[in-house]
Amino acid sequence: MAHEKTDIETLRDLIKGIRFAMLTTIDEEGSLHSRPMATQQAEFDGDLWFFTGAASPKVGEVQRDERVNLSYADPDDNRYVSLSGAARLVRDPVKAKELWNPALKAWFPDGLDDPNLALLRVRIEKAEYWDSPSSKMVQLVGFVKAIATGKPYDGGENEKIDLKGAAPREEPVGKR
Repeated sequence: MAHEKTDIETLRDLIKGIRFAMLTTIDEEGSLHSRPMATQQAEFDGDLWFFTGAASPKVGEVQRDERVNLSYADPDDNRYVSLSGAARLVRDPVKAKELWNPALKAWFPDGLDDPNLALLRVRIEKAEYWDSPSSKMVQLVGFVKAIATGKPYDGGENEKIDLKGAAPREEPVGKR
């Protein structure tokens, strides 16, 4: 019997290899504020992890309103993913060590001992993705066919996923 992908496996495959996401928070005036963030290379289980400075403005924003959006795009592969969920500042030395890589010293000169070092965990609640055929020729043929027939262009798969009902995930051990 064939194994059918779970929603988490589908999302894992869609964002795999896309290093940066645009993280959108809500600022103190209620405006949306986005910035690029490097996704840490942990196995996606419904949570995404980012290193952050504990004193950064985004931390204050998520402490006021935990709702965030993460947008991933890989135009070369025609993959676009929008994830929404709840962000939380996490101070967990064990998790930080697990995710650490030497390039982070550019932002945290004292490494894992940097007093400003913290993690931002985003627990994904909903997702939407667009996954088009990867062949440019397939896309072009579909686009031309839509023009010729007067029927709407089918740019690929668009799905919505709700992870709120998924089994609860364990809280990381350590201080928050």
